[in-house]
Amino acid sequence: MKAASSIPPQVSRRRRTITRHGQLDEDFYSWLRDENWQEVMREPSQLVGEIREHLEAENAYTQSMLKPASDLRQEIYGELRGRIKEKDASVPAPDGTYIYYVSYVEGGQHPIYCRQKKDDAREQVLIDGNHEATSSKHFRVARCYHSPDHELIAYTVDQTGSEYYTLKIRDPISSEDIELITDTAQGDFVWASDGQTIFYTVLDEHHRPNRVLRHQLGDDPAEDVQIYQEHDPSFFVDIDKTESGRFIVITARDHALTAELWIIPAETPSTEPLVISEREFGVDYSLSDDGDRFLILTNADGAEDYKIVETPLATPERACWRDVVSHKSGRMIRGLLLFQKYFVRLESVNALPQIIIQPLSGEKAYTIDFEEEVYDLGVSRGFEYETEMLRFTYSSLTTPQRTFDFDMNTRERKLRKEQEIPSGHDPNQYITHRIMATSHDGTMVPATLLHRKDTPIDGTAPLVLYGYGAYGVSIPASFSPNRFSLVDRGFIYAIAHTRGGADLGFQWYREGKLEKKENTFRDYISVGEALIGQNFTSLGRIVTYGGSAGGMLVGAALNMRPELFGAAVGEVPFVDVLNTMCDETLPLTPPEWVEWGNPGADPEAYRLIKSYSPYDNVTARNYPPILATAGISDPRVTYWEPAKWVARLREVKTDSNPVMLHINMDAGHGGATGRFDRLQEVALTYSFILRSLGKHEEPTPP
Repeated sequence: MKAASSIPPQVSRRRRTITRHGQLDEDFYSWLRDENWQEVMREPSQLVGEIREHLEAENAYTQSMLKPASDLRQEIYGELRGRIKEKDASVPAPDGTYIYYVSYVEGGQHPIYCRQKKDDAREQVLIDGNHEATSSKHFRVARCYHSPDHELIAYTVDQTGSEYYTLKIRDPISSEDIELITDTAQGDFVWASDGQTIFYTVLDEHHRPNRVLRHQLGDDPAEDVQIYQEHDPSFFVDIDKTESGRFIVITARDHALTAELWIIPAETPSTEPLVISEREFGVDYSLSDDGDRFLILTNADGAEDYKIVETPLATPERACWRDVVSHKSGRMIRGLLLFQKYFVRLESVNALPQIIIQPLSGEKAYTIDFEEEVYDLGVSRGFEYETEMLRFTYSSLTTPQRTFDFDMNTRERKLRKEQEIPSGHDPNQYITHRIMATSHDGTMVPATLLHRKDTPIDGTAPLVLYGYGAYGVSIPASFSPNRFSLVDRGFIYAIAHTRGGADLGFQWYREGKLEKKENTFRDYISVGEALIGQNFTSLGRIVTYGGSAGGMLVGAALNMRPELFGAAVGEVPFVDVLNTMCDETLPLTPPEWVEWGNPGADPEAYRLIKSYSPYDNVTARNYPPILATAGISDPRVTYWEPAKWVARLREVKTDSNPVMLHINMDAGHGGATGRFDRLQEVALTYSFILRSLGKHEEPTPP
């Protein structure tokens, strides 16, 4: 580890040029990319020594610059940890004679997967994450599923953060792993009905899930049968089962929302896959089975906010689809969950979610009602299909998460669990509400706000403005206990629901991608200006905050309006957009051409991306203090993107404000996996924010 230094690391400039569409592009920091980066993802210790030395120097510099805030950082960490109930458990999920749940022990970093028999209170530990994690610095269980007969446990583990998963089969009686398969993708696997056959996806040489294999327990994984291969690099493959368990479903989907589904009867796993409906560009669909028909959630026939159709099992092709729930513009159907007697849909209208219950008997559908102005909902699939009980979660920016069991027949809801905040939390001390901002083209952009009741709304409050705005991802108004370390110190926390997300339907997404990507950045800036105009904050008192594609938003907004912000945080920020989108060997590049454009092949896409790519648009002007984070084994936003961005900012900008990089040398895109280790990273970020905005005082008690 490098000794702490208050002088920024000196990064040598090594000119690299490349001609694209007749334009000469220069990059002086491309050498920070280890050409053996794929091996580094598998084993971070393989990083080239010169690059490792530089990244460690960046970490040392960040630690030095934040040393004056070390007491504050530990204070915040204590607050964050104090909001976690250390000994805790999820609400058990029933399945036949067993109930399954996840628990945590006091002081434990990782989840413990457990079960009990319904008639026996004795707990059986299936996977003890704390025990399993002792052999690696990074440890994450992605999925853990029991076989249909409850005799075996399958689970997937990532031990570097690179998202190369090992699939393990465990005997729950002996607690021994009896088989393992390496390099599975995204933790995707399903059991066939016999409890002896398992299907899983694997990665290609570019870290893209492109194949499905079938494994028979006891066989050599090298002999596993390939049952599907995707040849288009822009499509990713995953695997699942329908809610009834009758069908195994292989899905190939791209970022343009084009899907193609193949099914295999779970009772006869050696059956060749059958395609449901061949892919058509821009036609997305997913399915559930109900007796002699499929129910399909789709955007076909111009239903951009989705509709639900039915089709016979015997003739599933698109020509036979018939509407069950018609398309309604502005009502985004986000999910379909099927039970034996009901189907449930999760919808969003005006950036607010709602749950609709439809009895299959033909009775009228109904909505579950909620009282708060702004909130978030989630529905749980569970293990049981023949049930009248729906489990859902509810939270808001002020209200901790509540888990309910809802009887779809009697319409009675039972509170099963409420998120406990051991250090205390009084929702009545806080206010959450919506404002609307007028963007550059007259579009009204919503923003959701959280603050204490006693926070003055006179322009003096500092404000964190969070944004994402990509891939059609909606940012929920859900509870996060971490935010209160800022809010209780007088901050307003705001979420900008910019175009590029799907908060207001698919058109909201469509208006913030490809040639319209600039709308995302200008919406975000307009929200910041509206918050100033409505006296929530003032110029230079806003912290711009985002991660991954939201980090791109942070970088672009800084280049466009740096004076608007008093500090900036880019977590694993996607800032080297042009170079990444020109490099088709990187994992996400071909799949994301439909999101950003293909600048290597399309001169107009090249011009557009180059006009906003944060790394390429740093200019000689003043910037606020900036903190960027990265993970050494991140396959989504590679570590060199924020490293190059930080170097470029220091080279070009005209002020003396610090630009810092904190890189986790043992993690990937999600950062530290231990629940307390992750809080250390949050505490570092929050201490940076508070120091930058001059807010060092004690928080107001909750």
